[in-house]
Parts: sequence; C-alpha cells; structure tokens
Amino acid sequence: MSQSGAQGQDLDQDYAGAGYNRKLGFGAKPALILIDFVEAYFDKGSPLYADVEDTLASGLRVLEAARAARVPVIFTNVVFHPSGINGGIFMRKVPNLKLMAEGEPMGAWPKGLEPRPEELVISKQYPSAFFGTSLSSTLTANGIDTLVMTGLTTSGCVRATCIDACSHGFVPIVVREAVGDRDDRPHEANLFDMNAKYADVVGEQEAIDYFRRLDNQ
Repeated sequence: MSQSGAQGQDLDQDYAGAGYNRKLGFGAKPALILIDFVEAYFDKGSPLYADVEDTLASGLRVLEAARAARVPVIFTNVVFHPSGINGGIFMRKVPNLKLMAEGEPMGAWPKGLEPRPEELVISKQYPSAFFGTSLSSTLTANGIDTLVMTGLTTSGCVRATCIDACSHGFVPIVVREAVGDRDDRPHEANLFDMNAKYADVVGEQEAIDYFRRLDNQ
C-alpha cells in the first residue's frame, strides 16, 4: 500500500473511531437542489472559470432522474444589485462576484440547463441557499425530509448549504460527481468533511437509483 493510501486508511479509521462517518440514509420525501450552476464557472473568459463541465453533465443526469420521479426541483443562483450594495462582506472578500450582478451574462444558466416553469428558482447573495431565503420554510411546508445536493462549488456554496440543511433538520445527500470545485484538493477535503460530520456523500448512480425507486412506488 502506498504511503498516501495508508494515511487515508488511518484517517478513515481515526474518524470512525471517534464516531464520525455514520450513515444517515435516504429519507422518504426528497427534493433536489442545483446550487449555482451559472455561466461564470463555465465561460473560459471568466475569472471564476472552474473547469467543471463534467460536474454539470452529472448534475443534468441526476436532474433527469429527479424529474422522471416527480421529485421537487430547486435551482439557486447568485444575483446582486447592480451597485453591489447587497454583496456585503462576501463581495468585499471576493470582488469578482460582481460578475453575477443582476443582468450580467455570467449569472445566466449554462447551455443545457434550464429550469422548467414549475421549478423553483431561489436567488441569493450569500453562500448558503438557506441564508436570507424561504428555502427552509418551503421544504417544511412540502413535507420534504431529504435534500439531494448538486452544484458549485464544493468548498463554498455547496458546503454552506449542506451545513445549513443539517442544522435545519433536513438530511443532506451530496452527489459526489455532481458537485465540483476549481481544484481537487478543496473538493476532496470538503467532501470528506461533509461526509464525516453533516451529510452522506453518495455516487451519482446511487442518487439516480434512489429516485428511480421512488418513481416505482
């Protein structure tokens, strides 16, 4: 076994021994959320370009399965006032977020992704899809117990939404192939941490099979 493999095994054993990495399992009534799949991450001329085309392709496959199973679908995007006044500390820390000001092309949906009229779009200004939005109330009012998560970026808005989902009492399910980041190191570190403490990180096929089981009930 390689040194890195041995270290990985030791890490898993260490966390398991401390009581982490327990499996939550899928709930009875899920919703799918697609977090911030916007053009800023896909346009190669954008400073936020993240080379996450494969992530989008996975997200679209999960979306197709959710739609077939009539699972509620929620999209999020980031939309700021043109002046940036509602960007707060977040925009001060990451000035390139101004690319997602209202009406800017980098805030548009990428090719191949388009919400249907009956699907909810939540526009936000901060990392978590729960912060300052009606997401928690909407899920609760519809009896949702599980939030299946896809989107961008793993270390940013996906992680923030994951932690808030857990905090609000929803089971967070993070689809490994359908979340992405600009670098594998924060991507993998945050997947590990979310799976250890807040969520179940599952493969794309496992999520699709879950939706198909619901479709057959």
